[in-house]
Amino acid sequence: MSSSRLADWLFGTEPKQRLRLVQCGTAMLLVLGSVLNMQYLVWAGLAPMEPTAWWTLVLIGGFVVFFITIRSGQNLRYAEPSLTVPQMVFAILCAAVGYALAGKGRGGAFPILMVVFMFSMYSLAPKTVLRTSFFAVAVFGVTMATMAYRKPTVYEPAVEWGHFIMIAIMVPAVAVLAGQLSRLRDRLRRQKKDIALALARIQELATRDELTGLINRRHMVELMEQERQRGVRSGQSFCLAVIDIDGFREINDKHGHAFADELLRRFANEALNVIRISDLLSRWDGKEFLLMLSNTRASLGRTSLERLRERMKAMTVEVPGDASGAGPLHLSFSAGVAEHRAGESVADTVQRAEHALINAKASGQNRVVVA
Repeated sequence: MSSSRLADWLFGTEPKQRLRLVQCGTAMLLVLGSVLNMQYLVWAGLAPMEPTAWWTLVLIGGFVVFFITIRSGQNLRYAEPSLTVPQMVFAILCAAVGYALAGKGRGGAFPILMVVFMFSMYSLAPKTVLRTSFFAVAVFGVTMATMAYRKPTVYEPAVEWGHFIMIAIMVPAVAVLAGQLSRLRDRLRRQKKDIALALARIQELATRDELTGLINRRHMVELMEQERQRGVRSGQSFCLAVIDIDGFREINDKHGHAFADELLRRFANEALNVIRISDLLSRWDGKEFLLMLSNTRASLGRTSLERLRERMKAMTVEVPGDASGAGPLHLSFSAGVAEHRAGESVADTVQRAEHALINAKASGQNRVVVA
């Protein structure tokens, strides 16, 4: 089995779960270091063999259970899927028991306790880290007091007081530092998200028409060139249609810019409901729109435009402040359709569609003409 396959088997492939498993696996390596340290104390005659063996089994077994829980996906049922707090609480309790077993070698429990809190910076809120540090101080305080009472010759009360003062100062201090790192991490995450949103917004502004929300002219030129290149490879053709709203200038002069803009938006929304999902509509020039029909011949392109024209003809737009009693406005458009020819540039196809549009306008408007 290759190393990558082994890593996938151990940690999975889902990014968030994989990160949680890597963190849990790192904690298990630190646990192994604690176990080796305790075994050394047993070898040196400073810790009892049988209780230490049980302590080792509980410590290693507990983290194996955490690892299996995350690897199986059962952790996703909990509010904190990383299980960082349960792992920290378990490690603190085991460290306290190890402190009670280590005797004169108990000072080795302190560095591990500090490392436990460094893991909290990855996923815990600062308040949670601080509360956990108070829990650690309380647990070690009770352990030190108990051992000083039971074995005062080994756990001398004066020494235990010194150890407790050190724990009471250092553990919350480390927790505060871990919390600050956690806040920095969250701030960087928010900044990264804000930057991504800003870039998406800039991209949208660069490719979308602000009034209608349609593709703008510059981006449409790029998409048409991409469609042309795709057609060269596949042999498929496409059609371009230039659409012009009939009588738009008169509407603008009579009813104002605000109503004319609303008319353009209504046209864009209605058109998007009619055209195929594979077709692209853009704001081309003022009152003109350009529709690109992919994998379409001229006859089918004309049919699509006629269907759109009938839809627009049936649409009515209420005129605000209509005192003349003329009633709602019926929208119509003229369109010129051109099928792209092999070897032809996109600009030439657009030009032929524009000439067809001129013919449609000259023929009485509200019609579709194929180049």
